Amino acid sequence: MAPKINIGLFGIGLDTYWTQFDGLLARLQSYQTEISEKLSNLGAVIYDAGIVDNPFKAVAAAELFSRNMTDLVVLNISTYALSHNVLPLLQRVSAPVLVLNLQPVKVLDYERFNSMSDRGKMTGEWLSLCQSCVAPELAGVFNRAGIRYHLVTGFLNDESAWSEISDWIEACRVKTSLRDQRVGVMGHYYNGMLDVYSDITLLAAAFGSHFELIELGRLKKMAEEATGNEINEKIRQFRSWFDVSVECSPEDLEGSARSSVALDKLIGKNKLGSLAYYYEGDGDEDYEKIVTTMIPGMTLLTGQHVPVAGECEIKNVLAMKIMDLFEAGGSFSEFYLADFEKDEILLGHDGPSHFRMAEGKVGLVPLPVFHGKPGKGLSIQMKVANGPVTLLSVCQGGDGKTSLLCAEGDSVPGPTMMIANTNSRYKFSLTAKEFINRWSQAGPSHHCAIGRGHISEKIKKLAELMDIGFVRIC
Repeated sequence: MAPKINIGLFGIGLDTYWTQFDGLLARLQSYQTEISEKLSNLGAVIYDAGIVDNPFKAVAAAELFSRNMTDLVVLNISTYALSHNVLPLLQRVSAPVLVLNLQPVKVLDYERFNSMSDRGKMTGEWLSLCQSCVAPELAGVFNRAGIRYHLVTGFLNDESAWSEISDWIEACRVKTSLRDQRVGVMGHYYNGMLDVYSDITLLAAAFGSHFELIELGRLKKMAEEATGNEINEKIRQFRSWFDVSVECSPEDLEGSARSSVALDKLIGKNKLGSLAYYYEGDGDEDYEKIVTTMIPGMTLLTGQHVPVAGECEIKNVLAMKIMDLFEAGGSFSEFYLADFEKDEILLGHDGPSHFRMAEGKVGLVPLPVFHGKPGKGLSIQMKVANGPVTLLSVCQGGDGKTSLLCAEGDSVPGPTMMIANTNSRYKFSLTAKEFINRWSQAGPSHHCAIGRGHISEKIKKLAELMDIGFVRIC
């Protein structure tokens, strides 16, 4: 179940109005209650500071939000308000700010309004609808004060506006989950893949995640301690989740099950939310036996919300985690080849995949050689189900800045290579030539994460909340 985020909600108003226009404050409070309920239904715990209509209430609201460690501050523009009632609040909190400019009705009933005999009541009615009046004032002050904010304009029951608000809340939930996760880094980089090498300090600064460096010896010890019952239960799990080929030998199944038991314990003991690894065990038969038997267990973990990336691709395991937190999957991929006749591109990878994204049951098959790596063993064969997809890469530029690169396309039917890898065919709005050029020139590593659905707008909001770069190819 997705964790809830803490939202600090406050409305704004001008206290002079309350004695001038009877019932206006109560009416605005009822709108705020409705907004609070809608936010709660989107998966948030609400701390409602009410209508802030003077600087003293602003400070009190800031204390309420800070005390409850709010992940997002939502400013509901209730009516016209002085910006000096808002600035001291936002200067005292560090959470991202979402400004709701939601008019209570889609359009004013002018005939009814203009037929009212009491101009005082008419003014009060108008003041309950004049949210847009203060939006430029607030934006101008925030811009000058260096306060980052995000503005949503619409009306109270505007499905489009609430869809956008929902995306902001989901992006905030992902941001908070990234901050709270522990990323395991085990082994070392694939030697010579300069694009894969990461600056972990800058990744920690950008995502807020903790990075735990893990000795492979921990996994080796846990594998040696695995019991026969644990291994047999894991083999049963393999047969339940995978289409196990008759070519898989009992020895290979037992070795992979032993490593899978150890991986589960390693993840649990270190409380990891994701893992990047690579090792070759050159000259050490015991270590080589472990690293060549890990793919089935890592695939199970990836499909159970603990993504694992091979070749120690730390940046890409973060991309996979983002996809998983958006409930879009997140499968480890790289460019395989292009079909220039159909303008389609094949992507895939050996190693762990996200089996919940597969078309049909994932195959577990023996692979006689892990290309570019030592040994042989069991591998995963799958195709991503047809339908809309989003590609995501976490990039680190020469300036040290972190950014998110994404593209939307479709997983499409067609022939693929049956080489005991994930292997799928994709089509984009660009030609294959244009796509490969533009994606490559954006500066990613050669890996990416693939997720289901078109979610680039959500990823863009996540990048804005984290204050990092965002590039969308298509």
